[in-house]
Amino acid sequence: MQSITLDLKDEQDTVNLGRQLSALITPPLIIYLSGDLGAGKTTFSRGLIQSLGHEGAVKSPTYALVEPYELNGIDVFHFDLYRLYDPEELEFMGIRDYFTTRSLCIVEWPDRGHGLLPQADIQINIKYVDTGRQVELKAISPKGEQILVSLDNNAKKQ
Repeated sequence: MQSITLDLKDEQDTVNLGRQLSALITPPLIIYLSGDLGAGKTTFSRGLIQSLGHEGAVKSPTYALVEPYELNGIDVFHFDLYRLYDPEELEFMGIRDYFTTRSLCIVEWPDRGHGLLPQADIQINIKYVDTGRQVELKAISPKGEQILVSLDNNAKKQ
């Protein structure tokens, strides 16, 4: 499966990556975001969600667990599972109802929901490297593979 590693020098590069990815996606799609606190998971999500048409702030849904957006016929659900104590809590919130044919689900801290979340199409890991970030994008499904091939081809054209 396709894998891409990118070096991002600042916050704007992280936002731009989200924007670039937004141009290539169609529902249904599941993106897992992993990385240390403050690494840029929500910053990436902001670029993606705003590029899909959301005007205004994109905040981390740390306490609510999920922030919904309806954007141009796409149900976008931004999850932050950092404060999840037991994956069973996801059952109580009806987690399966969020993953539909109309939805883009962005899941921060997906390891906290292990066993109850559907498989991701794309796994993104963000880590600190000096003052910048290194982002590894991995395709997990054939749809994720198509998206990352397109992203890589677009990057080579620039």
